[in-house]
Amino acid sequence: MTSTVTSPPRIIRIGSRKSQLALVQTYWIQEKLQEAFPDRQFEVQTMSTHGDKILDVALSKIGDKGLFTKELELGMLNNEIDFAVHSLKDLPTNLPEGLVLGVVTERENPADALVLHQKHQDKQIDTLPAGSVIGTSSLRRLAQLRHHFPHFTFKDVRGNLNTRLKKLDDGEYDALILAVAGLERLDMSDRIHQKLPPEISLHAVGQGALGIECRADDAEVLELLKAIEHQPTAQRCYAERSFLRELEGGCQVPIGVNTQLEGTTLTLTGIVASIDGKKLVKDTVTGEATNAEELGVELAGKLREQGAQEILNEIFAEIQRDSK
Repeated sequence: MTSTVTSPPRIIRIGSRKSQLALVQTYWIQEKLQEAFPDRQFEVQTMSTHGDKILDVALSKIGDKGLFTKELELGMLNNEIDFAVHSLKDLPTNLPEGLVLGVVTERENPADALVLHQKHQDKQIDTLPAGSVIGTSSLRRLAQLRHHFPHFTFKDVRGNLNTRLKKLDDGEYDALILAVAGLERLDMSDRIHQKLPPEISLHAVGQGALGIECRADDAEVLELLKAIEHQPTAQRCYAERSFLRELEGGCQVPIGVNTQLEGTTLTLTGIVASIDGKKLVKDTVTGEATNAEELGVELAGKLREQGAQEILNEIFAEIQRDSK
């Protein structure tokens, strides 16, 4: 009588950046998968990305495509890790050959947050005094805020969340603009003074959601990831990413979005703005959520008709000049 030896299931290796926020997000994914598959083993492996290593230069000046993802993608292609957890807003819309966006998880609040220095605790963004120094590393936030509040002074801010908040508390800035989702995930909700409405700041594509990137031919991992997929969030984010892809904008281009899903009806609003905030085009499309990507393409076309491409061409030229 022969006995059959069954091989144990493979260990699934999860790739993550080393930042505090990235690890919180990655361990959350690990926990959700462990709950869904208690007999499987999921281990986290960390890597430093190019964007994590260069903290003294504005993001827009060091090239942004794959800034926080390239090393993780190489890890997947070299079979060192099986999938990577990204803040979806950091994931380029065009992925390397052989890799796919496996799933999108349920979205946290995608809004931008106003975080104030103690001396301004009685203020809102529209009551801060002229000349207030506002810290942001995002051209999207910068362009929209310059459009609405040209009397503020804007200053780049880099580093992890604790570093940025210390610079604020030490008086280098009067206020910071950060993602609500990041502050909430790090249990820092008490630092959120105001959640900026979309009339002031449309959020980044994919902001508040996590995107899981994996090898396109890894059927086992793709099947496991289905347990943490959130289809309503995915439809909203597919529309947003399609809009961004169609305009060929990276995460460091002033493109903002807002999506609303009611039943099966998806409404997508988008803006393209010049860095100085003086030019801004905005429009909205509505349609079936199952046609999310087509809606993104449609909105991009509408904004192009209003001059979006000319604005983007000027920005690309300006960024190239600054990077030389």
